[in-house]
Amino acid sequence: MTVAVVLFTSDLRLHDHPPLHAALASADEVVPLFVRDEGVEATGFDAPNRRAFLADCLRDLDTGLRERGGRLVVREGAVVEEVCRIVTETGAGSVHMAAGVSSFAHRREERLREALDSQGCRLRVHDAVITVVAPGAVVPSGPGRDHFAVFTPYFRRWSEEGTRQVFRAPRAVRVPEGPASAALPARNEVSGVSPGLAEGGEEEGRRLFTAWRRDGLGAYEDRHDDLAGDATSRLSPHLHFGTLSPTEVVSRGREAGGPGAEAFVRQVCWRDFHHQVLAARPASSRSDYRTRHDRWRTGKAAEEDTAVWKEGRTGYPVVDAAMRQLLHEGWMHNRGRLLAASFLTKSLYVDWRSGARHFLDLLVDGDVANNQLNWQWVAGTGTDTRPNRVLNPVTQAKRYDPDGAYVRRWVPELADIAGPAVHEPWKLPRAQRSRCDYPEPVVGLSEGLARFKEARGLD
Repeated sequence: MTVAVVLFTSDLRLHDHPPLHAALASADEVVPLFVRDEGVEATGFDAPNRRAFLADCLRDLDTGLRERGGRLVVREGAVVEEVCRIVTETGAGSVHMAAGVSSFAHRREERLREALDSQGCRLRVHDAVITVVAPGAVVPSGPGRDHFAVFTPYFRRWSEEGTRQVFRAPRAVRVPEGPASAALPARNEVSGVSPGLAEGGEEEGRRLFTAWRRDGLGAYEDRHDDLAGDATSRLSPHLHFGTLSPTEVVSRGREAGGPGAEAFVRQVCWRDFHHQVLAARPASSRSDYRTRHDRWRTGKAAEEDTAVWKEGRTGYPVVDAAMRQLLHEGWMHNRGRLLAASFLTKSLYVDWRSGARHFLDLLVDGDVANNQLNWQWVAGTGTDTRPNRVLNPVTQAKRYDPDGAYVRRWVPELADIAGPAVHEPWKLPRAQRSRCDYPEPVVGLSEGLARFKEARGLD
């Protein structure tokens, strides 16, 4: 009786799962394994919102496996040690897993391969599981060029690449009786979770995608920046945890056709783009991809400004609304992310790493590639071809929340201010301002812009 192990990481699904498909094709029995990795906790990326969402995902994955005659085996500890124990217990001849892109993932694969080789067990790492196109699969022409540094040419090449076959979920999964499993985690065991955190798991992810593909995809091009309309897919947590396959999402999006689908597929490509940048430049998770020689503000004043930004008390309603949405849901509208990040790095001139760390503490979809490199894009230290652009929060608010409904939803102090006047409460009569109990702007926009230009040496 041959046995294979499937090590689940950021691919917590049964549909379109190449490692599981290959394992089932090559062995009589398969051990679906997830290791609650103490190494992830040690690096600080094990935040409450993601831990709670992960608990949903693991329970749903176990349910799906049991419906097919199997079960999920959960172990706690170091990944390499726990996988090797499973191999010893079952006599498995191969271990299958999805390729990662971070330095942490690469080190894990290297250690695991070395350890399994000593046991006579083969490690098979599968590309295009976590992304649509594997990092490094498309590169610019010319010697020494190992990744695309600009999105548009990457998108053209990425679009020409095509996608691999989308696999159906297996009908049956036969698991050896022997391997013991730790108890599945539960969401209610996690403290510090945002009260409005969405539900996790493959079943929920597929339901959400099916409904949005039917009702929201067609209008996506026109409405994806509408803050109050909340017309984005909200699929990013499911793509982060792999409860949805990005390959299947792109394939089904292209099948739908139309401008909305094209715009949506382009956004998924941004995710692949950042993964290929991080794979080629791992240090960009913590260091400037392109340095601007910034002398970021430090000291008490900068710390106080960062604190009011985190609390959603900057005095700029659209920024504060976005930050409060983050606190409540563990998620933020993409346009809100751009505005919040621009305000911190350019209006307040605070190091992008401070903002990226705060987002990782709360975002359910927070990962190294997308979070860090999006922050660098906004800060002007990343891949943006216009590194000194500054997003004016008032102008942007009037454009993307014209009636102020998004602000009134998340900043209840301003709920009684009608229309676009809600975006500039400092212009209201003094008596009305005092009744709102809302702070004055932490910085004047002209003052912040002048400081930023001086720091960057701009005219």
